Amino acid sequence: MTESSTNLRLKLPVVCIVLEVILIILFGVLVEYDHDTSSYKWHKNKTQPTDYENEFYYRYPSFQDVHVMIFIGFGFLMTFLQRYGFSSVGFNFLIAAFSLQWATLMQGFFHGMHGGKIHVGVESMINADFCTGSVLISFGAVLGKTSPVQMLIMAMFEVTLFAVNEFVLLSVLGAKDAGGSMTIHTFGAYFGLMVTRVLYRQNLDKSKSRNCSVYHSDLFAMIGTIYLWMFWPSFNSAITAHGDDQHRTALNTYYSLAACTLATYAFSALLSHEGKLDMVHIQNAALAGGVAVGTAGEMMLTPFGSMIVGFLAGTVSVLGYKYLSPFLESRLKIQDTCGVHNLHGMPGVLGAIVGIVTAVAATTDVYGLGMSDVFPEIAKGSSAARQAGMQAASLGVTLGMALLGGLIVGFILKLPIYGAPPDNLCYEDSIYWEMPGEEEPKTELTLVKTAPEEMEKLN
Repeated sequence: MTESSTNLRLKLPVVCIVLEVILIILFGVLVEYDHDTSSYKWHKNKTQPTDYENEFYYRYPSFQDVHVMIFIGFGFLMTFLQRYGFSSVGFNFLIAAFSLQWATLMQGFFHGMHGGKIHVGVESMINADFCTGSVLISFGAVLGKTSPVQMLIMAMFEVTLFAVNEFVLLSVLGAKDAGGSMTIHTFGAYFGLMVTRVLYRQNLDKSKSRNCSVYHSDLFAMIGTIYLWMFWPSFNSAITAHGDDQHRTALNTYYSLAACTLATYAFSALLSHEGKLDMVHIQNAALAGGVAVGTAGEMMLTPFGSMIVGFLAGTVSVLGYKYLSPFLESRLKIQDTCGVHNLHGMPGVLGAIVGIVTAVAATTDVYGLGMSDVFPEIAKGSSAARQAGMQAASLGVTLGMALLGGLIVGFILKLPIYGAPPDNLCYEDSIYWEMPGEEEPKTELTLVKTAPEEMEKLN
């Protein structure tokens, strides 16, 4: 089934090898261990170092959870397509492995170098995974319609733009976005939506028969959902300040996800003519609460406030899958394979709005001395209204950079040199993968040619 245009025998090896060689050289020149990772630095001037004070023991459990979300959660969530399971998990694996290396460099460039070197440790690993998560969100929008070479090129540009956007939001504007509602989800979703709009396929109906799920593919996708749902409190709280901040972020996410799940089941059944649940809603909308509580997770949102946010996120997401996705495809020509606009885009914007409202309500009566952890600018004398304004500006900057960046990268990916599948072979594993063969059934012609003794055995 492979056509010459989709043959990756040279394209993929060249891109992978060249990119990895560049990464190895840049790591060799620019990257070194941070204080908690370097043997010399950790033991320097310490008479009795307490090893359990090392950042590794605080952050690594969260890193493990985030890492599982990236490679298993996102990978299996996208296996719902009946003939694209190898590519969903396999290309997710490839893109993530490249993105986390490139993200380490890009985030190091923009978030400060130390003596001309990028310092790496467990926290930089978490941040690189966050950046990778944004790329995988965009991957969901173009799933099944792009080649792995296109995805690697997209990841290279998106990681760079992600690092720039993150620097502007967190360092220049001073916004707070612990769980990445803006930096990760909103950016990744709208970047991917713009890319898929530029890559619009007028004759994609030729692959319509493969753009659907079967029983076992939806079951595999639910594995991804459950992993993401379970570990999302770690995702949102992974890099927040130790103590009450991290504790509060995990708790707020926990309750938001629970409320979101009930809203998802309720509206999925309500919007069905027969009152039946739609697996697409359950796989995706049930996770929207984790997205929507990301920005305000470390703030004093309160448990019941988190539940309200989660309920709203689940409702908005289900409504998006039911009504908005068909509209976007038919009217705006946005072919969003995984519905990332409903799971990451709209809930991400909702999360940003919740962050604005929560910031403007911040007072020392509520935060006490903890204000310096959550809103350091307010603790230094800035007003809550100004902090809320920076949160709102950050949302605007994110949307602008995502849409403009996606537009430019989309046109780059549209060049006919990357081995993209034709319209009639989208959502098909066999054009890129060696497929497990099945034993061919014996035909009458085969039986005629079989030796007499073998015929007797068959009879």
